[in-house]
Amino acid sequence: MTATDVGAGPAAARHPAGAVDGRRKWSILALLCCSLLLIAVDATVLHIAVPALTAALKPSAVELLWIIDVYSLVVAPLLITFGTLGDRFGRRRLLLSGYAVFGLASLAAAFAPSPPALIAARAALGVGGAMIMPATLSIIRQVFTDRRERALALGVWSAVAAAGAAMGPLIGGVLVEHLWWGAVFLINVPLLLAALPVAAWLLPASPRRPEAPWDWPSAALSIVGILAIAFGVKEGGDGPAAGRWIAGAMLLAGVALLAWFVRRQRRLTAPLLDIGLFTRRAFATGVACVLLAVFSLVGLELLLAQYLQLVLGLTPVGAALRMLPLMLAAVTGGILAAFVLRWLGLRATIAGGLALTAVSLVPTLFWGTEPHETMLAVCLMGIGFGVEVALLAASDTIMASAPEERAGGAAAIEETAYELGAGLGIAVLGTITTIGYASALRPVAGVPAGLMARARESLAAAADVAAGVGGPAGAALLGAAKRAFVSALHHTVTVSVALLAGTALMVALLLPRSAQEPAGEGAPEGQE
Repeated sequence: MTATDVGAGPAAARHPAGAVDGRRKWSILALLCCSLLLIAVDATVLHIAVPALTAALKPSAVELLWIIDVYSLVVAPLLITFGTLGDRFGRRRLLLSGYAVFGLASLAAAFAPSPPALIAARAALGVGGAMIMPATLSIIRQVFTDRRERALALGVWSAVAAAGAAMGPLIGGVLVEHLWWGAVFLINVPLLLAALPVAAWLLPASPRRPEAPWDWPSAALSIVGILAIAFGVKEGGDGPAAGRWIAGAMLLAGVALLAWFVRRQRRLTAPLLDIGLFTRRAFATGVACVLLAVFSLVGLELLLAQYLQLVLGLTPVGAALRMLPLMLAAVTGGILAAFVLRWLGLRATIAGGLALTAVSLVPTLFWGTEPHETMLAVCLMGIGFGVEVALLAASDTIMASAPEERAGGAAAIEETAYELGAGLGIAVLGTITTIGYASALRPVAGVPAGLMARARESLAAAADVAAGVGGPAGAALLGAAKRAFVSALHHTVTVSVALLAGTALMVALLLPRSAQEPAGEGAPEGQE
């Protein structure tokens, strides 16, 4: 027997837990998609704003990486905590609280006066995002109990995410060119103000389990463990040898804490996270697929935005338009993924999508500082369609492998894999690019050693130094910096292609053709 959200008020009376009719299902999906749209826009809008942000706040190379990366690094360790809190105390109230936190953090980010202030605001955005993301997926799992309907709903949800990613650069480009970089965060506020009352009225009360004790030591172990691993990986490639030793120690400590977390879950009668879900091969492989695929691609998307603006010299709007084929193909992939999954089966859909993505990246290994308009569009379409189909199929099998009462935990695991993959991808691939760029940029005649050291921090820094030096020396420095960045980008793409191909092979070997529903799947809502 389950209880409903405490404090749900009149909405709970109108929409009791498990009583969601057909029309209301799709209205709820529309609202949840709007929630996701905000987060997707917020993720990609910053990529286009990086050059303007760098010019305004003048962050160091490390500060810039933290500005970009801190969101994912905060979201990742909190997703499990908030996902399981939603299962116990109500997903509806968690989503509403996430709206409020995300809106306030957006205001703080928009008017941040310094890099540390922006880093703190982005961290707060991560807290709000960690409250919103698992709640949206688990509510979809709650209201769409039919497998085919849920696959379609997840396809729409995924397509909206891709559409948000497409809108982000375009919106960001316009705002940066006509206002200031902080405006890219300010657009969240009016949308959230409108979404809050609609969500409070429309969302159904969700089943909750307040009788199950919430184990705060497990929450602390998961948060600190994941954060320590992320920090260790991120900082391991930078700084002096002593710093790398500290980063290595943090990495090992994080692994030890997560091992302790897993051991504790196995002993608890009411664990924070159902570790038993990982005994399902489809579930475990789906999670690994999400982690590795996102790791390979998110960092590249950021680097691509910098390549288009700083190497090819495009404006923010011009760069956003060049990236549009990727986003439109991703939208198409999200819409068609349910049908592709039904036609090809789980294994072929995921493995084929990842293989298509890897193949689409290969031509970029032969590009230099010259534009490739047509091939760029073709490659981006292959990347967008392939990865979206693969991730949608992986999401479907993850959510299908979990019983409804554990949907929040399953969604939290998936989103943790996604955000951890994004955070580590930016950190690791960004570090690979930074190291490769710095080593490839040789001294330029006429540029003092101190300025060369500054130019080796990033391509944006090199462009700033080149503008200050001016003349033939400045032009030579800028040209050398662009070539060094492209060389480093080739190394990063090689790593991504290898990871994607390896993940596709893993899927082909480990996944069945189709995923099996958990016991009790398809039972009427509210009858478990």
